[in-house]
Amino acid sequence: MKTQQIKIKKTYFQTSPLNFGGIENQNFEKAKIVVVPIPFEATTSYMKGTKRGPRAIIEASGQIEEIWGENFTSKIDKGKLIFTNKEIELDGEPKEAINKLSDFLNEILKKEKIPFILGGEHSITLAGVKATKEKYKDLSVLQFDAHPDLRDEYLGQKFSHACVMRRIRELGVPIVACGIRSIDCDVAEFIKREKIKNIFQASKIPIKKILNSLSKNVYLTFDFDFFDCSIMPSVGTPQPGGFFWPETINFLEKICKRKNIVAADFVEFCPIPGFIAPDFLAAKLIYKVMTFII
Repeated sequence: MKTQQIKIKKTYFQTSPLNFGGIENQNFEKAKIVVVPIPFEATTSYMKGTKRGPRAIIEASGQIEEIWGENFTSKIDKGKLIFTNKEIELDGEPKEAINKLSDFLNEILKKEKIPFILGGEHSITLAGVKATKEKYKDLSVLQFDAHPDLRDEYLGQKFSHACVMRRIRELGVPIVACGIRSIDCDVAEFIKREKIKNIFQASKIPIKKILNSLSKNVYLTFDFDFFDCSIMPSVGTPQPGGFFWPETINFLEKICKRKNIVAADFVEFCPIPGFIAPDFLAAKLIYKVMTFII
């Protein structure tokens, strides 16, 4: 997959040679969802490889059939509703890269499209939220994650993947986090000091409480370590005690039907060479979200 330099505006919305869902013919103007692959990996602190995540997910997506659901009732016309942009290559320091990406995503949102960002590391979520907040003033963020990502800085970097939700809080955007099960002591103290309530660590997701905590317009950020590592080992910092496929899909469907998902990202997927099952899980999860909101 060729990359696109984000700084050249006239190259916005270029067709990718490798398209999500294996779509042969796609049309940006008609599409409702724009898939944006971002192989950005600048602050990864443990296992590396998230830069390979977008390609692995898109390759797997081409092998998944169009009709979804156990009852074979949900179908989307991929060619008309999904457009895959070329990979976006982000250069420079994380803060600079995030600002460039935010500008690009603004262009998608102005066209009344829903960006589906494929990472890459979690730091790119800040760009997505910054862009989306400009269009939707009542925005809230729903975070699926094993970690709260609320450090003020990590390894000397304030725009690290481990700090992304802290930076989003500073934008004044409410965050509802679920699946959290690994918290640094300093972060735990920050949560207590700031009286942050909407962090759900329970093994069962309190769907009603989460729905009531979200605004109408929602930005969804999904870190793949939300899943239990027995079904999703392809992440940089796996954590046991995570969630499984049926409960996750059930929750996502309820959220998507009750709230207006205006943008989404799927991050921290770190493919394992020769082990493709997690690639297919990641691709199918993204497809499921698409069917829920179209």
